Amino acid sequence: MTASTAAVEITHLTKRFGKALALDDISLSVPPGSVFGFLGPNGAGKTTTLLILTGLATPTSGTATVLGQDVRHAGHDVRRDIGFLPDVPGFYPWMTARDFLLFAGRLFGLEGRALSDRADALLDMAGLGSVTARIGGFSRGMKQRLGIAQALINAPSLLLLDEPTSALDPIGRREVLEMIGSLRGRTTVFFSTHILGDVERVCDTAAILHRGKVVANAPVNELKRRAGADRIEVEVEGDASALVARISGAGWVRSIEASGGAIHASVIDLEAAGREIPAAVAALGLGLKRYEASEGSLEELFVQLVEGGQA
Repeated sequence: MTASTAAVEITHLTKRFGKALALDDISLSVPPGSVFGFLGPNGAGKTTTLLILTGLATPTSGTATVLGQDVRHAGHDVRRDIGFLPDVPGFYPWMTARDFLLFAGRLFGLEGRALSDRADALLDMAGLGSVTARIGGFSRGMKQRLGIAQALINAPSLLLLDEPTSALDPIGRREVLEMIGSLRGRTTVFFSTHILGDVERVCDTAAILHRGKVVANAPVNELKRRAGADRIEVEVEGDASALVARISGAGWVRSIEASGGAIHASVIDLEAAGREIPAAVAALGLGLKRYEASEGSLEELFVQLVEGGQA
């Protein structure tokens, strides 16, 4: 795979199980080194897509390539360069975390000092370096972090994660997301989830899957902009209408209205608004009592696409 080759390339991929259509002509591309979110409600087809990418399921039609090779014909050389964490990972409860990583590494032909050093480094990354208890006593969050470490034991170029934060408490979710974020630029991470906040927090790009179709696929910031304009609320001491008149013609203003001493504005450039509104307040001799800004929400777009049809 060259530096310009997509880590994952899916083209017109369709998968049927009998009469049921699980994937309906989906296409997407994942740049190498990125953290890619595959977002959708339960039953949208996310796990089916991951199973095809790992070679554990075959498409009905269309193509899927990982690291430059068609998954239908990819050999063990490609699969050695892929790490995979299923939605319900299995562990041997009598093993310690280190035992488990050493066992997983030997399955990839790793041995000796190289395997030992890699296992120790991954345990440290997962926050399990000092844990000597057996896996059977681990929390769900500890198991998920161990599962990611196991998926990284072969130093893969592509890491596939299926709902890695589902059923975790807030602390466990934060720990797993921090671990995923730390991999950016070192390996390509493709993870499926139905949790929008996870995508907003760590992903560069995301695709939204609904009923087997990709209904959106873009950088996360662009998806948030597509959801709607950012919003500003300003409260001043003095005549708010004078402030409205001064900034209403600015190129970054989509709509604006005054209500008493408060201004509500829909804007397309939060940074410009943050510079120019305080300056206008000062120039008009007004007092700035409150300034609140909020970005367009990925949740808004998700609801539009999933509940209201494609936007």
